[in-house]
Amino acid sequence: MSAAPHRIDVHQHIVPAFYRDLLAKAGLVEAGGRQLPDWSPESALEQMDLLGTATAIVSVSTPGTGFLTEPGEATALARRLNDFSASLTAQHPHRFGHFATLPMPDTAASATEAARALDELGADGVTLLANNRGTYLGADGQDALWRTLNERRAVVFVHPAELPAPAVDGIPPFAADFLLDTTRAAYLLVRNGVVRRYPDIRFVLSHAGGFVPYASHRMAVAIASDTGRSPLDVLEDLRGFYFDTALSSSPAALPTLLAFARPGHVLFGSDWPFAPAAAGQYFVNGLEGGADPGTRAAIDRTNAQALFPRLGGAPAPAPDRPVAVRLRQSARRAGARLIFKLVQPGTR
Repeated sequence: MSAAPHRIDVHQHIVPAFYRDLLAKAGLVEAGGRQLPDWSPESALEQMDLLGTATAIVSVSTPGTGFLTEPGEATALARRLNDFSASLTAQHPHRFGHFATLPMPDTAASATEAARALDELGADGVTLLANNRGTYLGADGQDALWRTLNERRAVVFVHPAELPAPAVDGIPPFAADFLLDTTRAAYLLVRNGVVRRYPDIRFVLSHAGGFVPYASHRMAVAIASDTGRSPLDVLEDLRGFYFDTALSSSPAALPTLLAFARPGHVLFGSDWPFAPAAAGQYFVNGLEGGADPGTRAAIDRTNAQALFPRLGGAPAPAPDRPVAVRLRQSARRAGARLIFKLVQPGTR
C-alpha cells in the first residue's frame, strides 16, 4: 500500500460534536446499526495519511437532518452543518472538500440550501439520502430540486439510509439493507426518467451502487417491460452513474463493478470513520491487488479530478510526520496486507 498521499476519497464522513449532541438528544446513538464513531479533523487526517489519501470530500451520513420533523429545525441544522463543512475546507483547502447536507424531504428548502451551498460556500456537490422517511429519490414532486442541481451541473452523492421497514434481527442495516436502499433509489431515478430529464447532474452511488452492477440486466428488463423503453437504453442510463469503492473493492465485488461501469466512472471511497481503519486498509488492499496500474490510478485520483476540476492540480505534499508515527503506519500497512492475503478464499 503506497504511503504517498495521492488518493481522492469521495466517501468520507464527518460527525461534528454539535451534531452528535443533537442526535444523542433525540435518542440516536448509532447509524445503520453502528455506534456513532469518534471524529475530529486530526483523526481524519491521520487516517488519510494511512490510506495514502491526499483529499477527502466529506459528507454527513444518515440520518442527516431527517430525524428532525420540524422543517425549520431541519433547514437550520443543514445550514449549520454546511457552514461547518465549508470552514473545515477553508482551514485545510488541499485536504478536504465537502458535499452539502440538504433538509430533505422538504424539496423546496433543499433547493434553496443547495443553491446557497454551491454558489456561496463552494461545496463540491450535495449529499442526498436514498430515502427520506420512506420517500425515495426519483419519486414525484422533486423536480424543483433537480432543476436547481441540473442548472449548476452539480455532483450528487447518493448515500443509503435505513430502509423504511423494521430491521431484521441479526442483520445490521449497514451490512445488507444499505445496499438495497441505494439500489432502490438508482432504479427509480432511471425508471422515472430523472437522469434523462436532468442530464447535467452527475450522480455518485455509494458502495459500488449497492446491487446495481450485479443486478443491472435484470433491472433493465424490468424497467423496459414497465415503461416500453429499450433495455439497452435503460442499461446505458444505469451505466451513467458514478460509483465509489467504499467497502466494495473486494475480489468478489470489484470485477463486477469494473465490468459494468463506464470508463472514468469509478471513484475511490473509504467510508471512514463509520468503516474503521482496519476495514479501510482491507479494501484498499483489494483495490491494489484487483486492478491493473492504469485502472488503479484512475480510480485513486484521475477520475475524481475530471469530476471535480478544482482538484486537478498535483496532490498535496506528504505531511512531515514524526518518525515514530511513520513507522507505526508502515507496520499497520504491512499487517493489513498480510491479513488480506490470509482471508482470501482458497488460501487455506
